[in-house]
Formats: sequence, C-alpha cells, structure tokens
Amino acid sequence: MAKDKTAYVCSNCGQESSKWLGKCPSCGQWNTFREIRIAGTSAKATLTAMGQRNAPRTQKLREITTKDEPRLDMHDNEFNRVLGGGLVKGCIVLLGGEPGIGKSTLTLQTILNLNDIRILYVSGEESAHQLKMRAERLKGGCNESNENIDIICENSLENILSIMNDTHPELVIIDSIQTIATDDVDSSPGSLTQVRECAAALLRYAKTSGTPIILIGHITKDGSIAGPKILEHIVDTVIQFEGDQHHMYRILRSIKNRFGSTSELGIYEMQQTGLRQVSNPSELLLTQDREGMSGLTISAAIEGVRPFLVETQALVSTAAYGTPQRSATGFDQRRLNMLLAVLEKRVGFKLIQKDVFINIAGGLRVTDMAMDLSILAAVISSNIDIPVESGWCMCGEVGLSGEVRPVNRIEQRIAEAEKLGFTDIIIPKNNATGMNIKRFHINIHPVRKVEEALKLLFG
Repeated sequence: MAKDKTAYVCSNCGQESSKWLGKCPSCGQWNTFREIRIAGTSAKATLTAMGQRNAPRTQKLREITTKDEPRLDMHDNEFNRVLGGGLVKGCIVLLGGEPGIGKSTLTLQTILNLNDIRILYVSGEESAHQLKMRAERLKGGCNESNENIDIICENSLENILSIMNDTHPELVIIDSIQTIATDDVDSSPGSLTQVRECAAALLRYAKTSGTPIILIGHITKDGSIAGPKILEHIVDTVIQFEGDQHHMYRILRSIKNRFGSTSELGIYEMQQTGLRQVSNPSELLLTQDREGMSGLTISAAIEGVRPFLVETQALVSTAAYGTPQRSATGFDQRRLNMLLAVLEKRVGFKLIQKDVFINIAGGLRVTDMAMDLSILAAVISSNIDIPVESGWCMCGEVGLSGEVRPVNRIEQRIAEAEKLGFTDIIIPKNNATGMNIKRFHINIHPVRKVEEALKLLFG
C-alpha cells in the first residue's frame, strides 16, 4: 500500500494546493489553508488508471434511447410540482433555507405520509426524542403505519454509509449535511472540505444504489447555501425554502433541477399541526375588506408558471427628517427607487420630500416585473389618499420613459382575476394585440403609458 499523501485546501473557497500558502490565490484570504490527508493508491490501482482495463466505449447521440424516469410520489402536490413530478431514482436533492423556516418539518411531514417505502432519517442536529415530539405535533405522526421509518442520530459519514448498506433504504434524509463529518478529512464538521467530501460520498452511494437522497443544508447570512459552491453543482436538484418566520406563508422554490423545470414553486401555510398546502394562494393573499383603504392595489403576478393575485400596500408620508426614507418589503429596493424616479419625471408627482414604504402582503417576495404598475398605483393612491375601487386589478412592466411594457402569460393573469370575481383589469396595450378580448367576462383596459392607467384609476 502506498502512503497517504497530504494536501492543503482553503477553508474559504476550496482552492487546493500541494503546499501551505499564507494567502489564497483564489479568494485572497489569509491563513485559510488547512491540511488534509489523501489516501494513497496501490500499484494495482495505478496500473488500472494507466490503461490496463478496457477503454470506455463511445456512443453516437442518435443511438442513445431516452425514457421517462420512474418517480417516487411524495404524496404532496406542492412538493411534487417543484421536483417536476416526484423524486427520480438515484437523484440527490439539496433543500436549503433559513434557520427555523421549516425545512425539517417539511421533510418529516412528507415522509410520514410515505407508508409504502423504507425510509432512513439521519439526524445530526436533533435527538430521537425531539424528532418523536415533532412527529406527534404533525398530522398522522402517531399512527402505526410509520413502521417503515428508521431514525438514526449520527454525525460520522462512515457509520451512516455502513447503516445504509445494511438496511438498504429506499429514501434517505440527511439533516443536515453541515453536521456530517468523515474521518478522511482532518477538519471540523461544517467546513468547506468536510461538506464537499461528505456530499461527494453520498452522491456516489445514490448513483450506485439508485436510492434518492434529500440533503438539508444551512444558508449563510447573505442567503446562499453554506459550503462550497461545488455542493450545488454535484447535486441534481437545489430547492430553496423561503419565507418570513413572522408570517404564515412559505414558498418552496426550485433553483436547479436536472429532471424538471425550475419555474415551478410550491406555497405552504405554517400551522400548529405542520405545513398546509395552499392550492389557491390568491384567495388567502388578498384582504377581504378593502373598501375605503388608500394605498392598496391588486396585481396579477406570475411566479414560475402559477398565476396569483398579490396585494400591494404603500404608505407615503411627509419625511420627518432631512433625508426621505425608501423601504420595500417583498420587493426589490433598487427597482422601487427607479419607479419613483419615473413617477416624478414622467408623471409629475413630486415625492422628493416624502417617505415611501412598500409591502407585499403575506410576507411573500415577488420578483415579477408585472408588479411595477401596481406599485406606482399604490404609491399614488396613498399620496393623494384616494382608494382604488375594489373590483380593479392590474399588471404591467414600467419602462424608464413611462411606457407600460408587455408581460408574459397575460391570458393566465386575466383568467385568474376573472375567477376571483374582479370586474376590471389594466394590461399593457401590446399584450391586447391579437388577443380575443370578448371571450373574457371581465372588462379589459389596455394602456400604453402610466398616465393612462392612473387616469382610469383616479380620474
């Protein structure tokens, strides 16, 4: 057997070096290189690597046959939608989110409904007693049909792989990947090297055994998943669980998916008994009684491929200090500043001495550009203290010259507004070109500029 070799890896970015360096040439950080051991290769393995085995056979692209991958039904419509129809055999999924957002609750609630497969739940953070208490709080957590779930509280990768080889589970949950450590790496759990090596070992097990694995991951203070960036590259699917701990709604968003679309998202409502699937989020995100309230507008938004109506709240008040405040919750702060500049330059509303606060109701964060028109309408409504009529909603992207630009999936937005009983909707004029407006039972008002939309709303 050859002797083990040593290498040095930057704990900040994962850069490798054959010798210790004071400053990392990749990220520029000082004193971040840590020594790791690399298992030596035997002479037989070296000869094999040099070519004493059959070379892999190439295939023509036209000769490769494709088929639909068999998927594991998670018995959760929102989860299945984000995954692209369910878990693919041998895939590895990374689920990230802020502390306390409900990652462990989502996974435990999901596997409690899977009674026909053998599941291994590896907990590196909680004890078995804590998991049992959480399961009792969830619906269906205390029935006799959950004999297929095995719980293990372990942090050693070698022990986990040994148990997986002995029990042969059909689904594995790792909670969380930052708490797992391997003896082959001489660093603390959660370091970049440990996360990378443990994830690579679990990936090899998933691909060779065909067992799907769900990795729960922490995120850093800037919102990205903790660990090396290669962690997101080696997994098949990256899912982000978003939301505000002080609000009841959670969004399950797909960032990367090799077996489905990344435009899907799932919406949940946090309750005492766990997470409830929200099949029609529009009805829950709208205030039932909006009569006489200024600064409230309704926007027909699209997140992924799902249309839903979002309530936009605005408050405009005289600045108490010399510098006016600009604050946005659930909306891009920089885009709000741009829209206010358009409002002042193109429409003529002077807001330079006013504080402007924007909030997306329900604690959601919406990135749809079609929210622009409703943001401006809410600001004007609060500024002049005139409410928008309750039967009106709108959608449209606003350009720098004050024009209302077209948006995608306009017919789905109109149909969603019509389904919820709205009487009028404002859309970009270019979207109305070539569209059969008569087939809708809602009054459609195409506009070309912001001024036209404001005249329709406020006269």
